[in-house]
Amino acid sequence: MKKLISVLLVTCLTGVLFVSATLADNGMVAPGDNLVVEGIPSIPANLADEVGRYTEFRNAAISSWHPSRREMLITTRFGDSNQIHLVKMPGGARTQLTFSQERSGGASYRPKTGDAFVFNKDVGGNEFFQYYRYDFADGGVTLLTDGKSRNTGWNWSNAGDRAVYNSTRRNGSDTDLYVINPSDPKTDRLLLQLSGGGWGVSDWSPDDRKLLLNESVSANESYIWLVDVSSGEKTLLTSKGNVDKVNYGPARFSTDGRGVYLTTDKDSEFMRLAYMELATRQLTFLGTQIRWDVDSFALSPDGKTVAFVTNEDGVSRLHLLDTKSRREKTAPSLPVGIISALRWHENNRDLGFNFSSARTPADVYSVDMRNGKVDRWTESETGGLNTNQFAQAELVKWNSFDGRSISGFLYKPPAKFTGPRPVVINIHGGPEGQSRPGFLGRNNYFLNELGVAMIFPNVRGSTGFGKTFLKLDNGFLREDSYKDIGALLDWIKTQPMLDANRVMVTGGSYGGHMTFAVAQRYNNKIRASLPVVGISNLVSLLERTESYRRDLRRVEYGDERDPKMREFMLRIAPLNNAGSITKPIFIVAGGNDPRVPVNEAQQMVRALRENKTTVWYLMARDEGHGFAKKKNQDFQFYATVMFMRAYLLN
Repeated sequence: MKKLISVLLVTCLTGVLFVSATLADNGMVAPGDNLVVEGIPSIPANLADEVGRYTEFRNAAISSWHPSRREMLITTRFGDSNQIHLVKMPGGARTQLTFSQERSGGASYRPKTGDAFVFNKDVGGNEFFQYYRYDFADGGVTLLTDGKSRNTGWNWSNAGDRAVYNSTRRNGSDTDLYVINPSDPKTDRLLLQLSGGGWGVSDWSPDDRKLLLNESVSANESYIWLVDVSSGEKTLLTSKGNVDKVNYGPARFSTDGRGVYLTTDKDSEFMRLAYMELATRQLTFLGTQIRWDVDSFALSPDGKTVAFVTNEDGVSRLHLLDTKSRREKTAPSLPVGIISALRWHENNRDLGFNFSSARTPADVYSVDMRNGKVDRWTESETGGLNTNQFAQAELVKWNSFDGRSISGFLYKPPAKFTGPRPVVINIHGGPEGQSRPGFLGRNNYFLNELGVAMIFPNVRGSTGFGKTFLKLDNGFLREDSYKDIGALLDWIKTQPMLDANRVMVTGGSYGGHMTFAVAQRYNNKIRASLPVVGISNLVSLLERTESYRRDLRRVEYGDERDPKMREFMLRIAPLNNAGSITKPIFIVAGGNDPRVPVNEAQQMVRALRENKTTVWYLMARDEGHGFAKKKNQDFQFYATVMFMRAYLLN
């Protein structure tokens, strides 16, 4: 048996040794027993050394402010997966509080006291999240949920004596509402039975007697309900039966309990901020001059200010609204980038958020609303690389088959690379996602070291461009989004700095499905493809995906139980047209994926091998919808570099 030599990464803050890669004594990277590796050549250790700095990017995300102290809980990774950390001041040490091989997230302090927090964790990426209570007094961790079902949407009452969450424990499909006193798990009780998987609580009323409940039917259709906490009775606040479907985002009670702040695309192409008077159900639109989606908002604890973020061609803009005058106030100036997870401190002064850009990984910031001062709470490591030299995104547009303008972001390699450059087209998931000019992480290696240009398209069906655009790929319109990439391949031919003869397509989740589809339809226009946790057949996906999400996906893809829709789905399925794929393909999957079951990858691998197509296959038994553990991410990255060198660059 070959002697194994471990390459160890020492984390200074915890003093714990973590294995980041394993080398065999023949100088090759040995995959862990958790990985299924087929068709992938042995990876030399010197490649792992060469790309190593690009695997050491970190990021951080805000979870919860302490209710009285100016401290916060964040998530970041120092070992193999994201864990909960405490940060006591801007730029302060990140003190790790949870320790697990599995990712931990969703931490939230108990209101009023802050003596404990609740967080979630799953097993092997299966997304059957359980909630746990962490007590600061002794560091004890207590399981609060049943240990088996999927539990989501934790929401504390204002008093901190109760919380509400969704669980599938009744039948595995429906996300019912449960109420619990987290100090005593035995108090857990069913509050309300619900049908379907698209439910989530947005807020408690100021007196903790009512709940705001969102019902999501699709990306274009949702509703808001009012729930009585004592009886479980629910009352619809928004109308149903409209021909033009309306989408409502999460809602928040005003501090006097008389109204609700929300976002909606009612009578508009875009999600607008609005206020609903509960007595009359009358909507008043706020910030009506804005012609972009309001991505998110947060109401200050005193109810005087609404902070909200707009998505303007993929770039975030922070806005502040005075709730009394209903006029915008001057907001602090922030760099061009992406803002998420707005969190007000109880002091009504500090607004926390995450921020990332093409040159900065996601980190946690806060802005002082009295003086506009911005504090950076975390500064995540970048492998010692100077990110100030990383490529900035350039917005590009092309016309598709029907004359519709489609856009995306182009990243160019450094000027030292001359001549037409190879291209990677990276398609986002969702499908209702959006490519935005954030931090590219490991993708920067392809730009900076391999001289590859990268394009991140937003095909029809992407969010951020209005609800009409969002619906353009639904059901029988599915193929139109594939054609948007076909038009992009034609556009690349017109760009002197891009090499149309060296193009690779990749993407994750639905982006993986698009990758399969493009590889099949435009086989002669690409060199290779790399689908990650991708869908090879919409029919088999809908039959095998977890039941709590099946109906939500049917609204987007179509109902496979309808004979005409089923015939259409089977006709366009990349799996059923695999004979058209002759170019090399690298398929990546997670063994525990609840969204896109591993069967989607396995059946495609079998079909392509029958056709003698070159197939690389990587599957992690301890991962779900994408790789979350660093050791698995590293091996995938090493293999991706080899694949690109072999089939895109050569």
